[in-house]
Amino acid sequence: MIFICVKFPVKPEHADQWPDISRSFTEATRAEPGNKWFDWSRSVEDPNEYVLIEAFDDDAAEAHVTSPHFQAMQTEFPPYLAATPKIVSRQVDGDGWEEMGELRVG
Repeated sequence: MIFICVKFPVKPEHADQWPDISRSFTEATRAEPGNKWFDWSRSVEDPNEYVLIEAFDDDAAEAHVTSPHFQAMQTEFPPYLAATPKIVSRQVDGDGWEEMGELRVG
């Protein structure tokens, strides 16, 4: 699968509204065939930074970046951002989340 993590530095005046600003893109991406997850978190160290963790089937990533909602995002997001997002994108073995072997609960 393709595993992607992106850090979005949001302008302070838009940080509290970021979930609403990104909602249509998020919903459209989650509905894509081959999307495994698309989850936002807000940094506990920097309230103006949102972290996106997403995953796709190997053959679904290209359809994602060529989709109409991805193309719209490319023009809609920049006015709300303080800088260009940072990304890590890798093909990894596996098909989803696994239990952490080093920490067991229960």
